[in-house]
Amino acid sequence: MDNAYGVFLGLDVGKTDHHAVALNPEGKRLHDAALPNTEAGLRKLFDKLARHGQILAVVDQPASIGALPVAVARACGHQIAYLPGLVMRRLADLHPGTAKTDARDAYVIADAARTLPHTLRRVDAGDDTLAELEMLVGYDDDLAGEVTRISNRIRGLLTQIHPPLERVLGPKVQHAAVLDLLSRCGGPTGLRKAGRSKLVEIAKPRAPRMGVRLVEQIFTALDAQTVVVPGTTAAETILPKLAENLRDLLKQRDQVAVQVEEMLDAHPLSSVLISMPGVGVRTAARILLEVGDVAAFPTSGHLAAYAGLAPVTRRSGTSIRGEHPPKGGNKQLKRAFFLSAFAALSDPLSRAYYDRKRAEGKKHNAALICLARRRVDVLHAMLRTSTPYQHKPVENLALAA
Repeated sequence: MDNAYGVFLGLDVGKTDHHAVALNPEGKRLHDAALPNTEAGLRKLFDKLARHGQILAVVDQPASIGALPVAVARACGHQIAYLPGLVMRRLADLHPGTAKTDARDAYVIADAARTLPHTLRRVDAGDDTLAELEMLVGYDDDLAGEVTRISNRIRGLLTQIHPPLERVLGPKVQHAAVLDLLSRCGGPTGLRKAGRSKLVEIAKPRAPRMGVRLVEQIFTALDAQTVVVPGTTAAETILPKLAENLRDLLKQRDQVAVQVEEMLDAHPLSSVLISMPGVGVRTAARILLEVGDVAAFPTSGHLAAYAGLAPVTRRSGTSIRGEHPPKGGNKQLKRAFFLSAFAALSDPLSRAYYDRKRAEGKKHNAALICLARRRVDVLHAMLRTSTPYQHKPVENLALAA
């Protein structure tokens, strides 16, 4: 961050009101008051403080309720930064008192901007593509949560009324053929009543290769239970509705994925990210949103630490030694790196590195985290140089570790 600022403005943002504290380079308060979450109120504050010099405005949330202050600050030509919440809570412990107020939080933010500029993170400068992408990815996350909830609800109902049938349909509950069967026939009673030929007629268009086998598995499961569990009649009416809801949600996710892919195509780094094995459209979008400007991470180690993938060394005397998994970090980014590492196991180089870690005695998840950390090195270099992933020849597999 530039040290030539005359005003360090900390904004503890809220839905209806913000609290603003402005400090000069010596720490003197220039402003300490609440202000409405309106463009007029924010512009008035910025114009007032601009008389004291260049302004660095720092928020505790750059998106959602902090989006308007960020946009107004940019429109007024001021620099904007972001203080992560975990850092702010730790810095608050260094200040006198234990009160938790908006005014105190705003002061902590402003003082951190003045004295600890290295704790701040950049807010990407007006990247409209990323702003639109964040909206879509957030909506997709909501849809994914609903898909998981309804899938679990369907499996829970089937487990309650007919466990053998759940063992057949549960693992495939999001398959189009299974959803058609449940939405049109309902539960075990409706499936048995429809008969084999009708079920094959329903399933085969959606599952040409496994349709007949799936129907045979369904009837084998139906024959395995003759007793009718209480609640089966109600479940027969609920299951078709749940299946229709799940099908609609999956369709919406497909539509959002198309929109996300179209937006990614407009971003210069999208082709770089997607070229890496294991990185798809949704993962690339999440990485772009969470990493932002890769220049904010001088080395791949900084990026790994931010994602919570860098091991933490713990030493005390002679009794406590070793490295442990970190408990902090950006959870969304860590999940994206972890899932992409899992998806990359079909890549020979990634599989070779994973197998070596397993041979060293690491369990599955630990080996995947090691692979994810290794891939951060590659990804950081790709983003820094805007270079697509370079596939190594097979004869270099021995060097993968």
